[in-house]
Amino acid sequence: MTNKAPFSLGLIINPFAGIGGSVALKGSDGSDTRAQALALGAQKLANSRTRLALEELLPFKTQIHIFTAAGEMGETLVAELGFSYTVIYQPQTLQSEAIDTEQCAQVLQAHNVDLLLFAGGDGTARNICHIVGATLPVLGVPAGCKIHSSVYAVTPQAAGRVVAMLIQGQIVTLQDADVMDIDEVLFRQGRVNARHYGEMRVPSELRYMQAVKMGGRESNELVLADIAAQVIEFMDEHPERLFVMGSGSTVDFIMQELNLANTLLGVDMVQGGRLVANDVSADVLLKHTAMAPTTLVITLIGGQGHIFGRGNQQLSPGVLRQIGRENFLVVATKGKLQALNNKPLIADTGDIALDAQLAGLISVTTGYKDQVLYPIAKF
Repeated sequence: MTNKAPFSLGLIINPFAGIGGSVALKGSDGSDTRAQALALGAQKLANSRTRLALEELLPFKTQIHIFTAAGEMGETLVAELGFSYTVIYQPQTLQSEAIDTEQCAQVLQAHNVDLLLFAGGDGTARNICHIVGATLPVLGVPAGCKIHSSVYAVTPQAAGRVVAMLIQGQIVTLQDADVMDIDEVLFRQGRVNARHYGEMRVPSELRYMQAVKMGGRESNELVLADIAAQVIEFMDEHPERLFVMGSGSTVDFIMQELNLANTLLGVDMVQGGRLVANDVSADVLLKHTAMAPTTLVITLIGGQGHIFGRGNQQLSPGVLRQIGRENFLVVATKGKLQALNNKPLIADTGDIALDAQLAGLISVTTGYKDQVLYPIAKF
């Protein structure tokens, strides 16, 4: 009897994915943006997020062989974790580009890997879709600022668990998943212009896979007005508190009711009814939240349920710990919650210990003097 062949896992890491998030650049597309982010002190986190996924596979290390690119595109991490691996691609430059993602995907396609695991955002998904389409199964580890595509797992750990289930033969069904991306230039101007770029095939373990982000603004203005009235009343009662206003249309409506300029796709600060600053970075938030008692006003991404880790990387683990879970003011219409079909909210901060601390029931303001308890998932 021959031994079973090892699971053939292709791995591509976009080392610069999400680098613009914490410094409020709202993306990482283009070498100029990446250079600016690094100059502002941003840290490359894609490898650490991929590590969270691969650590889920350590119990199956002897059953896996990884095919990957040199250096930060995969080799460094898999070597550190002790996996059996083969380097099949060398990036053309020290700072890897989209062409490296595409060429590496092409080589992995030729190797006919069992699954292509990649870490990045919507731009990375586009690059891989351009090459492989629906020719082989893929799975995304969320590491970018923009993650509208449904090819990504809800967290890095969830991605690892899906791969582990595949290795154990628990999942055989695949489904077509949309690859979406937005115009970063318009995104920085507060406009979301999402386009459909194609489909790829992903393992259909729905507990661990995210939905396509639902676009559009809330149409139920009466409900939003009630939510805004509740939040503004709390603000008036606590003029000494700093209010960190998260991104999204529900928070935007509150800022409109306050008659304050708002960054729809960024994070702002308000105190005593006045605007402190617009579109702030993680470092600025750390400085200001250390100087005053703080409330974080946050909503969820429609259709996905993420409250952290999708387009609001300014709310870093350090910032969230400093504010404290007890000072999170989650706002959402009941319709938005119902659209989740009983799926929990998701905190994907990049810090496993913090995600675990945030898990559990949390109060969600759904109207004036109207709250519901809703769970944050534990992964």
